[in-house]
Amino acid sequence: MFLFIVKRLNFLKSIPLFALVFDSLIKMWMLIAKPERLDQIDEIEREVLKWKNTSVSLHKFGGTQFNYKKIEFAHIHSNGILDILFLRKIKSELMLEGKIKEHHVFKKSGWISFNVQHIEDVNYALYLLKRSYEIGSDK
Repeated sequence: MFLFIVKRLNFLKSIPLFALVFDSLIKMWMLIAKPERLDQIDEIEREVLKWKNTSVSLHKFGGTQFNYKKIEFAHIHSNGILDILFLRKIKSELMLEGKIKEHHVFKKSGWISFNVQHIEDVNYALYLLKRSYEIGSDK
């Protein structure tokens, strides 16, 4: 349903607060249907906050935004879709591994999407986040 809304009803994001309300509804559904997914998201958030100069904030389209020195480098939606910004060269390398996908909206950018569905996915999500974080902290 998330991808349907993003792809087919993208105009809804122009409605003030729609994305935040929609993500809140997803979060409530996850709490009922897949509470472990919210635990996984919380685990990722706790780990990222341990890294120097990182913070979290509410993402403008819902979910949790990860910042390095107040600049977004990733965000995770309440359904477990993790979006991370990379240099296009690194994105191409990661795509070869076959675990990530093009970003669900910005396909020709450096953004990637990874779906955190199982506890085993948390480590790979943290690996991806750390790679992006290290690129930003090298600047």
